[in-house]
Amino acid sequence: MKLETLLPLGKVDPGLREPGTPFDFSRLVHDAQLLESLGYDALMFEETKQDPFICLGIAAEATRTLGIGTAVAIAFPRSPAVTALSAWTLQKISRGRFTLGLGTQVRAHIERRFGGQWHPPGPWMRDYVLAVREIWAAWQESRQPAFAGKHYTINLNVPLFDPGPIEHPDIPIHLAAVNPYMCQVAGEVADGLRPHPVCTPHYIETVMWPAVRAGAAKTGRRLDDFSMSIKPLVATAPTPALLAERVRDVRARVAFYASTPAYRAAFDAHGLGALADELKLLSRAQRWEDMPQHITDEVLNLYATVGTYDVIAEKLAARYGELVTHAEFSIPVNNETDAEILRGMVARLRQAQPVKAGAAD
Repeated sequence: MKLETLLPLGKVDPGLREPGTPFDFSRLVHDAQLLESLGYDALMFEETKQDPFICLGIAAEATRTLGIGTAVAIAFPRSPAVTALSAWTLQKISRGRFTLGLGTQVRAHIERRFGGQWHPPGPWMRDYVLAVREIWAAWQESRQPAFAGKHYTINLNVPLFDPGPIEHPDIPIHLAAVNPYMCQVAGEVADGLRPHPVCTPHYIETVMWPAVRAGAAKTGRRLDDFSMSIKPLVATAPTPALLAERVRDVRARVAFYASTPAYRAAFDAHGLGALADELKLLSRAQRWEDMPQHITDEVLNLYATVGTYDVIAEKLAARYGELVTHAEFSIPVNNETDAEILRGMVARLRQAQPVKAGAAD
């Protein structure tokens, strides 16, 4: 891995607006251009209430140097061919600035929200990424695809549906992960990893990086340009009084994550399995209001970065600067003063120490 700074990633949904404020499509162009002017490395869009591919198409046209990416799009409800075309189109529109971030989602959502069938996600994602890459290669080389895996067989391309070669065909793929197996898959076939916000620095260093390196060794890949992009849990505000409100919100978020079985490994790693069990029972009983009180300040600060505006950038840099390549961070921007404060934070993040976690490669 080669990187000299902790590169800031921005979001407009959520990110530059106050918590609880509805997303405003009319501000998308303005916010994308603002992130570019503030010195951000990229704008990332998650798949929650808006289609990230559509939003990023708008952002790509509104900017010139800002990277764009999904953080993340849900892979399994989409055919690899559908995802491949969306990414190919965005890479062409953005003139080579797009990163495809993919996530699995949990079983209940795949089966009950998307109406799909569930399979073990690690092997499925490996197949998925390799299928997408083969489709891209077929388009770039004007040939038939030839992919045969456990989950997909793709071997047909016809002129009517062939978008043809593009100027920047090498589209990075990043995978969202919590558990070691998916980290290994990322090391095998992807260009980067996106730890879930619940992944602590200790967990990233002792569990995720070793799994990535094991995956890379399995396939003989180098990790010189591998990205580790964190979306940290952050509680920040301009004053201590306002910070207390943000802390309450983040405490509730940590409690929710601890109650979710898919994130259990990140709590077991710190000896908090009993806490996770207790919160899981409360969530099943829908006693949501009782859950945050079980997150002590010690646990809160283990999983979240907390501080006022004047110290938060330095805290993030100290926490992640030697473990990750990119950090997703922003504050609400309501006026020029807010913009200048954020500009200073971005500059300070870029002064973080070089990453060393990939040095073993």
